[in-house]
Amino acid sequence: MIAQISIMNSNLLFLIVSVLIISCKKENGAVKNQSVPQINAAQYITILGIAQDGGFPHINNPEEFTAIKKGTVTKELVVSLGVVDKKEGKKFLFEATPDMPEQLAVLESNHVKSDSIIHGIFLTHAHIGHYTGLMHLGREAMGANNIQVYAMPKMKTFLETNGPWSQLVSLNNIKISPVTADSTIVVTKNIQVVPFLVPHRDEFSETVGYKIIGNTKTALFIPDINKWSLWDNHIVEEVKKVDYAFIDATFFKDGEIPRPMSEVPHPFIQETVDLFRNESISVKSKIIFIHFNHSNPLIQKDHIERIALEKEGYHFANTGDVFPL
Repeated sequence: MIAQISIMNSNLLFLIVSVLIISCKKENGAVKNQSVPQINAAQYITILGIAQDGGFPHINNPEEFTAIKKGTVTKELVVSLGVVDKKEGKKFLFEATPDMPEQLAVLESNHVKSDSIIHGIFLTHAHIGHYTGLMHLGREAMGANNIQVYAMPKMKTFLETNGPWSQLVSLNNIKISPVTADSTIVVTKNIQVVPFLVPHRDEFSETVGYKIIGNTKTALFIPDINKWSLWDNHIVEEVKKVDYAFIDATFFKDGEIPRPMSEVPHPFIQETVDLFRNESISVKSKIIFIHFNHSNPLIQKDHIERIALEKEGYHFANTGDVFPL
């Protein structure tokens, strides 16, 4: 009888361990939400943040802060990608967000440990969620030494001629590497990056998206853009050319915020979905929505509209996801 109980306990333990292992396996090509992900790929993209510039919870929304404290919703960092080449021992950051210290710590702890905190930072434009993290490299914080920052011409001039960013340059905290649209930047033997212009509210700089090219996979990263119709390229055709498309999901639909949405033009998720309505599931499944405003209900994983779109094939970025290159 004791032997039978022991066998039963062993079987139960095996079943529990098996369920835990299965729950950590890949879904749709991406390793999902693990604090220390088990990654087989030598080169890959990892999601370091998914929220719009103001983050989540958002200023002047105390109910969101209360919900975070209660544990009913999850805090989300501002949108950022990490691009890792484990073979070369290098890591790159796309966007310098206000949450950059935490995002760099994740890259160091969970992905690549190295002498350099980061091997390069790619900026898309001069809106607060996309470059202000550079402040942490300055004298008041890290006092970094020649961190390589990739920036377009207007973005480069903006940083060099406006304080406090100009001090980062004069003190050699950062070293700006100028890039041009549609040029290829070889960052390692296995990864290339191509910036391309997109229409946006370019008050202080131009705005770019990036194509990230690995040995076997390619990705688009377009966190900010005005309406798709204003872009010279056709988003459907551009998505078909790549394996992953991390694209602007700031708002779900019109009327979402209490001010004219024309002041902050973005393609609504509903509009993007309409453009892909007649495409195959294989095309839709390349889309990973990212850059969610706090008002966007689809930032919540259990929202009925999000679940419905996932059934159609669309994906939503989650912090910690990994996409092999």
